[in-house]
Amino acid sequence: MRKQLSQAFRFTLLMTVLTGLIYPGLVTGLCQLLFPRTANGSLLKINGQVVGSTLLGQNFSSPEYFHPRPSAAGNDGYDATASGGSNFGPTNQKLIDRVKADVAKFRMENPDYQGPIPADMVTTSASGLDPDISLASAFAQAPRVAQARRTTVDRVNQLIQAQARGRRWGFLGEPRVNVLQLNVALNQSFPMAPKKQS
Repeated sequence: MRKQLSQAFRFTLLMTVLTGLIYPGLVTGLCQLLFPRTANGSLLKINGQVVGSTLLGQNFSSPEYFHPRPSAAGNDGYDATASGGSNFGPTNQKLIDRVKADVAKFRMENPDYQGPIPADMVTTSASGLDPDISLASAFAQAPRVAQARRTTVDRVNQLIQAQARGRRWGFLGEPRVNVLQLNVALNQSFPMAPKKQS
């Protein structure tokens, strides 16, 4: 029995070292060597300061920025520690009420847009942290952003096109734009005048 316990202990120790130290260390090292940006969270830095991750949606609510799709992650949304959707079915009254409220909010924030509201502007993603919106959602918000930035809708639309990404591998998903990257490009292309102190 003592021999069996000794063998079991040595095997457990060996597997702990192999799978708990060597393997994770090797994978981490390879990722840092081959994919350093992705391995470190795809962080976006402006002037040396991290402004967010291109992989995680964050809330933008000011009129001069493009807004992301709604989030059900956490109590107030966009909480990376509580990633997830609402899991409400299409007949759930809470979901119906939330979508109606999001439609009303979108119409109020974007009065110059009269077309159909893109679905991703009123529906949450499965993670609640989708960093992208459809091109239709970006174009629908362009008049509001252009007015707030004191530029033309055409110039904002050109910026959207410049930031657009196509289908992954040419056939997966839909053309889209990363909200954080688009808003950073907005700040660089059409900087806001500093607000006067009263």
